[in-house]
Amino acid sequence: MDYRLNNKVLQKVHEEKDLGVVISDDLKASTQCTQAYSKANRMLGMINCSIVYKRQDIMLCLYKTLVCPHLEYCTAAWSPHYIKDKVLLERVQRRFTRMIPVLKELPYADRLNKLKLWTLEE
Repeated sequence: MDYRLNNKVLQKVHEEKDLGVVISDDLKASTQCTQAYSKANRMLGMINCSIVYKRQDIMLCLYKTLVCPHLEYCTAAWSPHYIKDKVLLERVQRRFTRMIPVLKELPYADRLNKLKLWTLEE
């Protein structure tokens, strides 16, 4: 079905970005999750390359300030419900917790406890 405005056919789009949130024609959050993952992962890479002395409190402050906003921005609007999207976003936090040398060898749940963090789903 074509929609018209002033006798001109409106162009069909499959997704639109508004205020940083991607709305797709099927209303799935996969594109938003992929973009959030990409931005957060790039920011985490920048932190990893620029910080030599990775003290736990400094790294946690940088993570919460520079990475978390990309993962949590407007989640009320695009909250992922597919497991693959949740796993994708959680990979960023897993990577972050492994960047801290004293926690690197611990299981993920223990690393979260030591940093007083929750999984992103929680």
